[in-house]
Amino acid sequence: MTTPTPVGPSTPTSTATGPTPTKADRFSFGLWTIGWTARDPFGDATRAPLDPIEAVHKLNELGAYGITFHDDDLVPFGSESASRDKIIGQFKDALAETGVIVPMVTTNLFTHPVFKDGGFTSNNRDIRRYALRKVLRNIDLAADLGAKTFVLWGGREGSEYDSAKDVQAALERYREGMNLLCEYILDKSYDLRFAIEPKPNEPRGDILLPTLGHAIAFADSLEHPELVGINPEVGHEQMAGLNYASGIAQALYHDKLFHIDLNGQRGIKYDQDLVFGHGDLMNAFSLVDLLENGGPNGGPSYTGPRHFDYKPSRTEDYDGVWDSARANMRMYLLLKERAAAFRSDPEVIEALQYARVPELSVPTLNPGETYADLLADPSTFEDFDPDAAGEQGYGFVRLNQLAIEHLMGARG
Repeated sequence: MTTPTPVGPSTPTSTATGPTPTKADRFSFGLWTIGWTARDPFGDATRAPLDPIEAVHKLNELGAYGITFHDDDLVPFGSESASRDKIIGQFKDALAETGVIVPMVTTNLFTHPVFKDGGFTSNNRDIRRYALRKVLRNIDLAADLGAKTFVLWGGREGSEYDSAKDVQAALERYREGMNLLCEYILDKSYDLRFAIEPKPNEPRGDILLPTLGHAIAFADSLEHPELVGINPEVGHEQMAGLNYASGIAQALYHDKLFHIDLNGQRGIKYDQDLVFGHGDLMNAFSLVDLLENGGPNGGPSYTGPRHFDYKPSRTEDYDGVWDSARANMRMYLLLKERAAAFRSDPEVIEALQYARVPELSVPTLNPGETYADLLADPSTFEDFDPDAAGEQGYGFVRLNQLAIEHLMGARG
């Protein structure tokens, strides 16, 4: 008997209908995302490296408007000047041919062994100086390509042992470095702002500036706080057990949301980098509603790129990689549709009123009122009935159920 030759399945074809991404949606992808070869601590790569030129053309075909990269994603670490210039020239040609732009550039201070104890906060002073030079060169490239945001993820800026890192000194060195970078872009008249990307852990045991709150506080301590905001990532905040949509609202409140990284995360574990919405779907719905519609009083709150920082599963070939890129954009657009329907539903509007959500925007004090006026008003305390007020419900469960029904497509 002969054994039949296995025949693999043909590439599945999607028959789904619905929203189609266009450049007007401002979707962008990191070269390190679609180009991830799927090597991890437990296994070798499952895909060959992706040519950045092919990435530009394919993203253009899929409807994305932007591509982003770390310096070492585009130009291999240690490349000679001639080779570097050639790669950058070819990349620029691809951008010009497609109309794809570079809205953001970031830097790699975490892969090479020299950065094993960090870049800006390494205990080794010579390494700190080298890191600054590496970043300054990449800032020049970012400005040359027209990027508006320069992201800094300090993945190695931390430690595993409390006694090994003087945290106060490390923060001062971090501050010193950021102040220098701000001075550089001001002197060069570059139209750039910096965005710090927080993360609590992985690869370091404890990373400095672990959440967006830490990063906002740090940015406000700098010499030019108007030039430094944050780039929060879904998985990074949710790894710390935090509510990402709530955190984004706070970043908007402080006018510090300079860029955003979208992906999916399922609970408090390692950084999964799933497709956007392929984790906490309800929080993704709330996030898109916030980004697109603002608070209950309306108004767009974020006009920057919708940037996807995810990793295609290592189970996928390149057909699967491009399917996952499509999935990110489609998930966002579907959630955008659901959010619009939620906002326009008369029952939702009534439920928001019942829950007193709009009332929170009303100042607690009357115009011109002082604490003396408040103390003199008996309706606020002496005549107030806390027992009766405490008996009143808010209808939050009903409101949340309406949101879930819209998310599931059970309502118009």
